[in-house]
Formats: sequence, structure tokens, C-alpha cells
Amino acid sequence: MTVLSSPVTRRQVFYIPGYDPIHPRRYRELYRKESAAQAAISDYGITLSARQGGKRYGWDVKSLIDGAHVDASVDVLVWSDIVRDSMDTSVPATYAQLVRTAWVYIGTGALWRLMRLRKGPVIAALYPVGMLLAQLLLAIVAALVLFKLGTLAGDHWLLRVCSGVLSALAGWETLKWFKAKDGKFFAYYLMHDYAYGAATRGANTAALEMRIAQFENAVAEAILSEVDEVLVVGHSSGAHLGVSVLADLIRAGRVPEDGPALAFLTLGQVVPMVSFLPDAQRLRSDLAYLSASDALTWVDVTAPGDGCAFALCDPVAVSGVAPADKRWPLVFSAAFTKSLSAARWQALRWRFFRLHFQYMCAFDQPRDYDYFQITAGPLTLAERYRNRPPSKSRIELPVNKFTSTLP
Repeated sequence: MTVLSSPVTRRQVFYIPGYDPIHPRRYRELYRKESAAQAAISDYGITLSARQGGKRYGWDVKSLIDGAHVDASVDVLVWSDIVRDSMDTSVPATYAQLVRTAWVYIGTGALWRLMRLRKGPVIAALYPVGMLLAQLLLAIVAALVLFKLGTLAGDHWLLRVCSGVLSALAGWETLKWFKAKDGKFFAYYLMHDYAYGAATRGANTAALEMRIAQFENAVAEAILSEVDEVLVVGHSSGAHLGVSVLADLIRAGRVPEDGPALAFLTLGQVVPMVSFLPDAQRLRSDLAYLSASDALTWVDVTAPGDGCAFALCDPVAVSGVAPADKRWPLVFSAAFTKSLSAARWQALRWRFFRLHFQYMCAFDQPRDYDYFQITAGPLTLAERYRNRPPSKSRIELPVNKFTSTLP
């Protein structure tokens, strides 16, 4: 049994999703299913119950781990409405986004610097560009073939006009079909994702700033409640939102010294996709500030097997804003190839989007990373990883060209 210095009996968890338009119930169902699987593998008890009412969508968890009973409340900090609004664009508007986004990342040199970190997330960023161009090419080919077939019937001008109109409609319907089937291709979804940050060259929109302020208030309220730990979890794009939420919270003096432990867990982060853009001064300032704070514990978990994340890239250091007194984050790998059995890894290794969520799923050969023990177990994040060294293969090379933290 683990010896506890100050066991957690009550925990408040805030989960910040990535760029996701789906209702947060998907995260409750993921937690329910995967926590049960991990509990069976690791031999502990955990149950989830739906919450009725409340200010935010969430669920409650009860666990029995290492002989200790823990109550945890998980709240989802929702920004899916902002995501949906940003995705509400037409086919032509999406292709215009493609041009603007490519121009921003290539024109500023950010793309080449990102490639010096990890090829995987850059390839993931290029995928929607290539897929959308391929779809456009197929639409053009379909239109040209139909036009050619139409002209074979004769050379009358009216026939040529009708063939031209029908061909254009065929090309347009081809593009619309691909958009309607994007649940299989993810080209539009990913294009909107990368275009969201590129549209402002890394700055936050007014709507996002308002939401960050609301998230800050939610965390501040929890800190004043009777819990032992307040844990903020940021996944994917939610990681850099969490950075700004907590930086604002601590700057404002809203973290009392005698309050509960404050912890920050970033999973599968893609911080450089934004921090490497010229107008991301706000994010870079928050990264630098949070990395030197003694008001929280910050642990960053990624895995080289996740091709959508900047695996083992210290988000502060690679952004070029690490202060002399930097202490966070602790960067280590979830080591998918070791914490998943060979059979399980083989089943998942080509499911790139599923692997991007593996941090919040069960491992059938768990090591020292267990999402459910972190969120519902008796140890604080600080205690759990007190003696955990960072991964030796982490990347700390400051390759970012844009390091200004002032607007």
C-alpha cells in the first residue's frame, strides 16, 4: 500500500477539451467506460454517477484506491459552442481558410521551425491541406470528364453551355459530398482547427478571452471550497487554454497559500502550433509566468506514439520563453509502446485520432501514468510525481522565432 503524506479525500477536477464541437457527454462516457476497464486491470474500485443540475456539465466519481476512499467531481469547461461557430463555414470559405492558414504558417516561417520539433503533428497539420486539394482535384476532373462527354454529343453552342453548367454542378456536388462525409475524412474538421489559431496569428479572439475569464472564475470558486486538490486538465488545444486560465488566476492573487493543492495536467499538448505564431504574445507571456510559479504543480504528459501531439517537447522551452527560474512543467512520456501490450498497440497504432485520446483511456500494462488514479486517487499530483524525473529524451531546444511576450 502507498504511504500517503496528506491523502486526498475530495478533489475538484476541471477538464478543458481540445478543439471539439461535440457535446461534452462524450467525455463522460469515455471516462465511465475507460475507468471501469482500468479499475479491472489495476484492481481498484471506481464508480461514476451522472450529475443532476449544477452550473456546468460534469459527473461525480467515487473510488477506493490503496485502501482510501476518494470523492471527485469532474466539470467540463465547455467551449464547443465557440468551436462550432468557427466551423460554420461554406466550402469556398474553407478553401479560403486553407490559403490563409498556409500563408500564415509558411510566410512567418513557423512551419519550418515546427518541423524541427516533431514531424508527426506537422504532417497532421498538412493532412487537411493535401486532402482538401485532392478533393478539389477530383471535383475538377469529374467536371471536365462530364463536360467532355457532353461535347461528344455535338458542337452546338447551346449544348456546350448546358454541358458547362452540368459539369460545374457535378464538380460542386462532388465537393459538397466530401464535406458531408467529413466524419470519415476529417479534412474540414482539421482545417478549421488549424485555421482557428492562424486567423488571428496566435492571438485569442474576444469570445475566447471571455470564456477564459469564465473558466478562471470557476477554478477560483473551487479553490475556496472544501476540497483537498483542484486539478485542471487540458487536452490537446485545451492545454494552452489552461495555461492562460491558471496564469490569470495566479496573477490576480486568487490562489490562497492555505487553500487546496492546485495542479495542472496537460495531455497531448499542441502548444507550439499557437505559441510559434507572431501575435501569440499573450500565450507566450502566460507560459513564461506559469513555468516559474510556486503556486501550482504542472505535469505535461505526451507520447511519441501520438502523432498529433508535440511529444516530449517542453512547451515553455521550445517556445523560447523559459525564464531563469523556470520550474515547470515536468515533462514525461506515457510510453504507449510499453504501457500497452503488443496486441493492444498493434490494434491502435494506425488509429491516429484514437491515440490522441489514449491519455484518458485504460492501459493494459500500466506504468506510472494512470489518468483515473490522478483524477480520482488519494495522491495529489505533486505527491504522485514528487520524485519522478523528466524524460531524458525531452526536447527543450528554443527554436521559436517569435519570443516577444508584449503586444
